[in-house]
Amino acid sequence: MTRLHSRSVALKAPRFFVLAAFTLCATSCTLAAGSTQSRSSGGLSYSTAAPSGSSAAQRLFDQVNALVLRQYGGLSTVDRAQLARDYQVKLDAACQPTGAACSREAAYPVIEAEIDALKDEHSFFERPDEYKTFVAEATGGSRLQFGVRLAQLDGQSRVVTAVIPGSAAAEADLRRGDVFMTLNDQPYTYDALKKARIDGAATRLGVQRGAAQLSVTITSRESSTRDLPRLSRVGKVDVIAIPTFLAGGGVADRVHELVAQAIRDKASGIVVDLRGNGGGNLFECDEAASAFVPNFARLSRSESGDSRTVVSMGTRLEDGQRSDSVAVPAFWTGPMSVVVDKNSASCSEFFAFEIQYARRGKIVGEATAGVGNTATQVFPLRDPQGDAAIQLTVINYVKPDGTPYPTSVKPDMAGQDDIQKLTQGEDVLLTAAIGALLDAPRAVSPGANQPPQSGDSGGVQNR
Repeated sequence: MTRLHSRSVALKAPRFFVLAAFTLCATSCTLAAGSTQSRSSGGLSYSTAAPSGSSAAQRLFDQVNALVLRQYGGLSTVDRAQLARDYQVKLDAACQPTGAACSREAAYPVIEAEIDALKDEHSFFERPDEYKTFVAEATGGSRLQFGVRLAQLDGQSRVVTAVIPGSAAAEADLRRGDVFMTLNDQPYTYDALKKARIDGAATRLGVQRGAAQLSVTITSRESSTRDLPRLSRVGKVDVIAIPTFLAGGGVADRVHELVAQAIRDKASGIVVDLRGNGGGNLFECDEAASAFVPNFARLSRSESGDSRTVVSMGTRLEDGQRSDSVAVPAFWTGPMSVVVDKNSASCSEFFAFEIQYARRGKIVGEATAGVGNTATQVFPLRDPQGDAAIQLTVINYVKPDGTPYPTSVKPDMAGQDDIQKLTQGEDVLLTAAIGALLDAPRAVSPGANQPPQSGDSGGVQNR
């Protein structure tokens, strides 16, 4: 999973937000910690034993460096052993006034600087509050939120781009394209909305919906972060929006269910909308993509050597052994396209690349975030005072013929969202993606009852 930690969020103000504690946007696909064979999201099962003795700061520092030395499988060429020695000097200086009483918090800035010095933008340290937010997202847990994603207009994040099902925003019937104009009868600001979320007070929003003026009263509350794929129809085309691949499981199963529904409804084509999807669990991504590409394969390169993955019809083989599968696979043989933007990251980029590499359909939109060639793993750092965590790149990927996965997916049809037009009900990228269906290829289904064999090439047959 590719994610920007909250310090970057605060400084760089990404275009899309979730109204919650702060959304940690993905930066590379996340594997289950401790095993690439498990479907568990976010690496929540791994336990790192804290060394005994010394200060709390030193124990935390030692845990981090043991993981960096043993688990890192990214592309950085920095000498990690020397890096640990250099930053031990910095930790010693930070802890000199307190000695054995040096708190773990004193190690936080040292560790953050050390991981930055590793020069791998996918790897970073998570303080306890950041890790807590990640766990909620990874497991589909609850958090205090309104439940909308917003895009900027006129310098403020005010345009609704998505509504999380079951949230306060969904109950208030907020919709994509709505514009927040006022808050409690004062000119709207995003800072005021964040404060209202934290306060949990009833908030009156003046909303522009097309030519209509609405008043909506909404109160933030603890609600599920679970946001599964959903289906909508434009004419005879079905649109499958996948907001995230990190939803506590069920994403791939839901995609296959929606594909089966599109087949029953005799849709003329499918558009997969990955805009704003920051990534998540690679298993979910692969198995979702296999509803459109007959079969594909890749090599995973890590510290422990190479392994081969083959995916077909919702089934994954790892080095010839079945590792996971969706409950009821479906396969779309008709025309398809994929919409992406600059916030489509990590597993979204893997999904789009598999479609593009197989020449299965056109990719429409902006160049993606640029972190689509590795997988990371989140390792909790256990301590009675509160869990922090470290996210490390553990694997990088190539195709079986040696073709590396790109850091960014370049669209076949370039374009950008027009937020002003969205407020008037016009989605320019979606319209372009529907147009791309006219000359999209069709695919030959491998058959739901024919899982891939270990010798499969991972190729695709188009007609």
